[in-house]
Amino acid sequence: MTRAMKKLYSPWFLVPVGAIFFVLFLLPTLMSFFFSMTTWTLTYWKFTGFDNLRMFFREISLRISFKNTLIYSVLTCGFKVVLGLIFGAILSSHMLKTRHFLRSVLFFPNLISTLAVGLTFKSLMHPTRGLINAMLRGIGIAGPDWLGNHNIALYSIIGIDVWKGVGIATVIYISGILSIPEQYYEALSIDGGSTWDKFIHITVPLCRPARNSVIILAFIGGMRTFDLVWVTTKGGPGFYTDLLASVIYKQYCAGYYGLATLGNVLMLLLICALAYPLYFYITRKEVDL
Repeated sequence: MTRAMKKLYSPWFLVPVGAIFFVLFLLPTLMSFFFSMTTWTLTYWKFTGFDNLRMFFREISLRISFKNTLIYSVLTCGFKVVLGLIFGAILSSHMLKTRHFLRSVLFFPNLISTLAVGLTFKSLMHPTRGLINAMLRGIGIAGPDWLGNHNIALYSIIGIDVWKGVGIATVIYISGILSIPEQYYEALSIDGGSTWDKFIHITVPLCRPARNSVIILAFIGGMRTFDLVWVTTKGGPGFYTDLLASVIYKQYCAGYYGLATLGNVLMLLLICALAYPLYFYITRKEVDL
C-alpha cells in the first residue's frame, strides 16, 4: 500500500464497523457466557454457577441431543460429499447432452423452503396414508413408520436433508471440476487412461478445494439444524430425533432461559471444537492448479 493510500484510508474508518461488530456480535456472545450460568427472565436474574451445566448433562432428554447432533452432522455431511462428487462428475461431462437440465432438476430442492420440504415429506412418509408406503404396499412390502419409529426416525430426517442439500454440494463440485485444466485429461487419454482413471487420478485429487468447502458447509449446517427436525417430528418420538437446536428451543418455550442460553454456548463451543480442527486438517493437502 502506497503512502498516498495510507493517508486516504485512515484506520479511523474501522471504528464504526468495529463498534457495530462489538455491539451486535461480540457483546451478546460474551453476555451469553455469563447468562448461561444464571437463572434469568427479562426482569430478573440469579447467578447459579455450573448448576445449568450439571442439569444439562444429567437429563437424558438433553444429553441425547449431543449424540443425535453428531450423528446427524456426520451422516448428512458424508452423504453430501460422496453423492455431490458423483453427481458433479456426471453432470460436468460434455458427453451428457441433458446436463444443463439435470443440473436444474438437482438444484431445484434448494429453492424450496425447508418448512415446505419438511411438511411435504411428513405427508409422504405417513405410515398409512403416505405415498411412499402406498408404493411399497403395491409391491408387497409393509412400509415402516418413517418418522414415528424411534429406530429409523432420525435417519429418515437425514435422508430428507440429503435430498434437499445435495444439489448445492453438486454445484460446488461442478465449479471445482470445470476449473481443472482440460490438458490433464488429454494427457491421460494419450497414455491410454480410461474414464475411471481420469476420475480417480485427476478429478478426485484436483477438486479437493471444492470437496473441502462441501465438508465444512455441510458439517456446520448439520450441527445447526433446527427447522427440518422441528417441522417433521418436533424431536419425537420421545427425544430420539432431538438435536441441540431443538432442545434449546424447547427450553426457551418452557421458560428455562438460563438452560437454553447454556445450550447455545455449548453449541458454539462444540462447533468451534470440531469445525476448526477439521478445517485445518482437510485444507493441509489442497492442490494448487
